[in-house]
Amino acid sequence: MESNNQITDLNPRTKKPNWLKVKLPIGEEYRMVRKLVDENKLHTICESGNCPNMGECWGAGTATFMILGNVCTRSCQFCAVATGRPDAVDPFEPVRIAKSVKIMKVKHCVVTSVDRDDLKDGGANIWVETIRAIRRISPGTTMETLVGDFAGKWDNLQLVINEKPEVMSHNIETVRRLTKMVRVQAKYHRSLDALKQISAAGVKTKSGIMLGLGEAEEEVVETLNDLKNAGVNIVTIGQYLQPTKEHLPVASFIHPDKFAEYKAIGLQIGFNYVESGPLVRSSYHAEKHI
Repeated sequence: MESNNQITDLNPRTKKPNWLKVKLPIGEEYRMVRKLVDENKLHTICESGNCPNMGECWGAGTATFMILGNVCTRSCQFCAVATGRPDAVDPFEPVRIAKSVKIMKVKHCVVTSVDRDDLKDGGANIWVETIRAIRRISPGTTMETLVGDFAGKWDNLQLVINEKPEVMSHNIETVRRLTKMVRVQAKYHRSLDALKQISAAGVKTKSGIMLGLGEAEEEVVETLNDLKNAGVNIVTIGQYLQPTKEHLPVASFIHPDKFAEYKAIGLQIGFNYVESGPLVRSSYHAEKHI
């Protein structure tokens, strides 16, 4: 897809367009959370992932935490998380995360994880313990769980679903044609099956897509329709940015006007909520999705 709404033919010297520039974090809420994070040596994906929306989200009382360690068993070509053999599961991690949520006075937390295909339960029991610990230690905090596909072992996914977080999400990430290249060990249809299972349980269901990987407009619309048919209520659409030179290059920078078009299409398809913009990430405005 080539149009006036994207910049193509990128090379290593191509500068990011102006619409990808980020304002420095400001505000009293942000400064308070920043101080708590520094003083207590807390870890958030907001920081480690260099999220462009960190200031805005922290200012709104939202933060994202990662569980099951920081080494993933998969090698997705868009993700900067380390790939390899993970350490043993830490049984104290759920309580540590819950205490961090309380210390930071997080109103709405997003919990995500690395993929743990090395574990028989895919990490499901740590997921369950984490959700329960947050509810016990910080009962006023609402929650979104951003889960993997559990390698298609749906009994493990069901363990997390049974905890009924306010929102449950699984990102499809890209269109069908590009899935094998972008998400090496994942399957497009398997992600849809995971979303169908979440939706069928009556949990508010969410997914996300990255643009700028070489997808065509009709493929994006197809993916949006597939997500809606899988029971997804909320969708996020953002610009892919190459984390390191070892990862997939950006094929195109999508103009904000095109993101606005996709938002209109998503709402027309029937999603309850569509976040669409160059700087949108999975947990952007997450506190509004409950």
